[in-house]
Amino acid sequence: MTEPLAAGVARTIQTKLVLPPDTNHLGTIFGGTVLAYIDEIAAITAMRHSGKAVVTASIDTVNFLSSAKVGDIFILEGVVISTGRTSMEVYVKAECQQIETGNRNLTTTAILTMVAVDGDGKPTPVVGVIPETPAEKELFKSAQERKQRRMKVNEFAKELC
Repeated sequence: MTEPLAAGVARTIQTKLVLPPDTNHLGTIFGGTVLAYIDEIAAITAMRHSGKAVVTASIDTVNFLSSAKVGDIFILEGVVISTGRTSMEVYVKAECQQIETGNRNLTTTAILTMVAVDGDGKPTPVVGVIPETPAEKELFKSAQERKQRRMKVNEFAKELC
C-alpha cells in the first residue's frame, strides 16, 4: 500500500453541451441524463485515484437543485472525499453555465461509492485520500456517518427481500 493521495490528484472536470436529445418536453435536461453523467465522472475520478477499474456500489444522495436548458454548458466536477479498504466515496457537483451571460448555477450534487476491482472483478485495496479544501475536509469528517447510514439501508433492503 502506498501513501494517501491528495484529493486534487484525481479531481476530474468534464464539460458538456446540453442538446435537444438530452432534454424533456420543457427543454430542460433529463434527470436520468444527469445521473449517467454523474456516474461516469465518479467512475473516472475513482479510477484516477485507485489506478484500477471500478464499479458503482451506491449512489447515496442526489440533489437536483436547478435545471440546465438546451444550449447551456454543463460542467461536472468529481473528487474523492474518503476511502475505505477497497471503496472510494466520490462527491460530484454539476453546474450549468449560460452561454450569453456566463452566469453559472449549481444544478446537482451527489455522493457515490465506487469499489476498485481487479482483473477478476474482485474488490482490491485502494490508497487513502487527503482532503484539501474546507468542503472536502467537512465531507471527509462525516464519511463514517454516511457509511453507517448505507449499512443500515442495506440491512433494511435485505429484510424486504
